[in-house]
Amino acid sequence: MGISSALGPAHERTLVSGRLRYHDIGTGSPVVFVHGLLVNADLWRGVVPGLVAAGHRCLTPDWPLGAHSIPMPAADLSPTGIADLIAEFLDALDLTDVTIVANDTGGALTQILMTRRPERIGRVVLAAVDCYEIFPPRPFTALVRLARIPGAIAPLLAPLRWRPMQRLPLAFGWVTKRALPQQIAASYLAPARGDAAIRADLRRFAAAVDPRDTMAAAGRFAEVELPVLVVWSTEDKLFPMTLARRLVADLPRASLRTVDDSYTFIPEDRPELLAELIVEFTRLHAAP
Repeated sequence: MGISSALGPAHERTLVSGRLRYHDIGTGSPVVFVHGLLVNADLWRGVVPGLVAAGHRCLTPDWPLGAHSIPMPAADLSPTGIADLIAEFLDALDLTDVTIVANDTGGALTQILMTRRPERIGRVVLAAVDCYEIFPPRPFTALVRLARIPGAIAPLLAPLRWRPMQRLPLAFGWVTKRALPQQIAASYLAPARGDAAIRADLRRFAAAVDPRDTMAAAGRFAEVELPVLVVWSTEDKLFPMTLARRLVADLPRASLRTVDDSYTFIPEDRPELLAELIVEFTRLHAAP
C-alpha cells in the first residue's frame, strides 16, 4: 500500500512469481525491509527517514503476507517460497552487501533466507521475530489455523474495522503498545478485507506456516558468517527474552540490544530508536 511519503516513490518489479510493489528512497548502502503477517511497507515509515539521513538506500517491499496490493496467485507462498522471493528481488535489482531488517513473521522468513540464499546479504537485523518452535506465536496459532479454512478470513477481519476491536490480542493489541493511526490500520487491514485474491494469498501462506521451517533454519545457524543484530523488547508479549538470548548464543556473530516501552512491533512503537540501532550496527559492520 505504501501510503507514507517517507518511504519514497512506489515501483513495481515483475518477478518469476508475479509483480511486487516496493518503495525506494535514498542512496548508498542498501537496506531491504521484511515485514510480517498482515502488515506492509508502511510498518517502516518511521524507521526509513533516519536511515536515509545516515546515507542508506531504503527499499520497502509489500511482501505477499495479506496486506499487499498486488495478488501473486502463481507464487509459492510457503515460508521457503517467500524467502526465495526475497532472494529473487535482491537478484532482480542487483543489490549487494544488503542489510536485511526484519520484524515479526518477516524474521522467520529472513532466517530461512540467510541460511538458504545469503550471497547478497552483508548483515541482518532481527527485531522481535518468530524463531525456533515459535512460528507463529500464541495467540496467533489459532488465527493462522482459522485462516486456512476457505471463506474464514473475511469474517475474521470484518470486525477489525472498529478501533476497539483492533486493540484485542488477536488483532494489534499485543503487538503494538499504542493504538495505530487509523489510516495505518486501514493500510494493513483493507487489502485482505476488500480483495478475494489477496485473501487467497493469505490463506496459502497460512496453510504453509510450519515451525519445522524455522527449526531447520536454526539447525544451520552455526554456518551463518553474517553479523546479526538481535533487537528485542523488554515488554514483548509474544516473544520472551529467552528467544533473543538463544538466537545470540546460536548465531556465531550475533549481538543483542534491548528496547523498552515497546511490544513486538518495534518499528511502530520505537521507530527512531530502531533506526539509531540499525545505523550504529551498519557502521560497525560496514564493508571494507
